[in-house]
Parts: sequence; structure tokens; C-alpha cells
Amino acid sequence: MATERLEVRLDAEHQRKLRELAQEKGTAVSETIRQLIDAGFEEVARQRRQRAAAELAKLQIEDVPDPAALTWQLERVHESGGLS
Repeated sequence: MATERLEVRLDAEHQRKLRELAQEKGTAVSETIRQLIDAGFEEVARQRRQRAAAELAKLQIEDVPDPAALTWQLERVHESGGLS
């Protein structure tokens, strides 16, 4: 994976916390930051999935449609911004 340099400015307290996290994990500060970004991104994705599932649960579908009809319904809701 190619990487790029990114400058992030942190106050002394955040720098201390970051160094402590990296030391606890036994990783470099840059690797710790990547891991934290990945964990944060996964948490946001999980929350999005939960919201989407809740929206699907609200749909009042009396009879489960065939897969093609269900796909059409889901695409229509998604395209209208209903799940974003």
C-alpha cells in the first residue's frame, strides 16, 4: 500500500495520549493512527447498516415480493436518499 505524508497538529495532551496508545499496542504512532481510523470508519459503517436495517423494518410490506420486485423497491428508496 502506497502511503502519503499527512501533517496533523496535536496539542501536548493528545500527543501524550497517542504515544501512550502506540506504546501500549507496541506499534508505531503512524500505525496506531491508521488502526484508529480503520476502527472509527468501521463503527460509522456499522451505524449506517443499523440505520438502513431500521428503515427497512419500517417498510410496510405485507407480502414478501419476489426478489426482482424487492430489488426495485430497495433501489427506489435508496435513490430518493431515504437511507442516507
